[in-house]
Amino acid sequence: MGNTVTCCVSPDASPKLSRARGGGAAPGPERRADAYQVAAAAAEAEAGDSDPGGGPHLQHISDREFPDDLALESNPSDHPRASTIFLSKSQTDVREKRKSNHINHVSPGQLTKKYSSCSTIFIDDSTVSQPNLRSTIKCVTLAIYYHIKNRDSVRSLDIFDEKSHPLTREEVPDDYSKHDPDHKHIYRFVRTLFSAAQLTAECAIVTLVYLERLLTYAEIDICPSNWKRIVLGAILLASKVWDDQAVWNVDYCQILKDITVEDMNEMERHFLELLQFNINVPASVYAKYYFDLRSLADDNNLNFLLEPLSKERAQKLEAISRLCEDKYKDLSKAAMRRSFSADNLVGIRRSNAILS
Repeated sequence: MGNTVTCCVSPDASPKLSRARGGGAAPGPERRADAYQVAAAAAEAEAGDSDPGGGPHLQHISDREFPDDLALESNPSDHPRASTIFLSKSQTDVREKRKSNHINHVSPGQLTKKYSSCSTIFIDDSTVSQPNLRSTIKCVTLAIYYHIKNRDSVRSLDIFDEKSHPLTREEVPDDYSKHDPDHKHIYRFVRTLFSAAQLTAECAIVTLVYLERLLTYAEIDICPSNWKRIVLGAILLASKVWDDQAVWNVDYCQILKDITVEDMNEMERHFLELLQFNINVPASVYAKYYFDLRSLADDNNLNFLLEPLSKERAQKLEAISRLCEDKYKDLSKAAMRRSFSADNLVGIRRSNAILS
């Protein structure tokens, strides 16, 4: 874990050199020069991904450094403070829509969103720990729609191209890459997969995380020619990582009748390699994507289903709140006991010894 060069430069710090000295006199300049050569050789071996013994150096995933071009602000799927790509791409359309409505004096129409009052509290059934499935899929597919519509270019890979690897036996038209799919088309495709495979709303959020991670790591764009296979690969991987009982690749072949298991396996392997096998989704990143999806829904008038807070649900929320409060109280008491015992060490007074 320490610096190899620093550890081996000083003969006193190296256990091997200490044993070699055998407790004799201090080493001379020749011995110190040999130590520097040993340290340099060890550093070169480590830089060449091999240890001094000649075996391969396996770097832990937590020690892996990202390239310089993958900076903090360009990795929203890894860092909770980086803004999501889909939300930034959607802001252009939202601003233009608001500006157009203001210039043309377009009325917002009848307000469909319900607001709480003193007598009635409206609350939806979607939380960060238990999102609503239908609303979450709508938001995720809208994020994919903005990715396709406001793409920077048409960079792609052959493994995701629908012309080279069709999902159906129907002939793909020659101009398939020139027509952007609408939101309803993307929603029907994703909704079909989630309904047939019985996937959860949390899996949809993880799917979007993997999709943006793929676009960032592989430096490609999601476009009309590859969006179906990229979304399918992200769903396939998210279902295996998130759900305890994952859907097998052969099960997706039952949903998409014309795709083969070999094609699914090859696409999954390429997807993982492009992600650099980084399938970790921290809780902070997951929460960021959830709340950004809710912001996307508010900007596009995709309101979550609101219902008046009933007595039964209020009692249930109160019970959950009390359970969480009791849990945090127990944790705080345990922490106070540990710190209190340490603080009392300062105030301990020792009695004078009685000498007889």
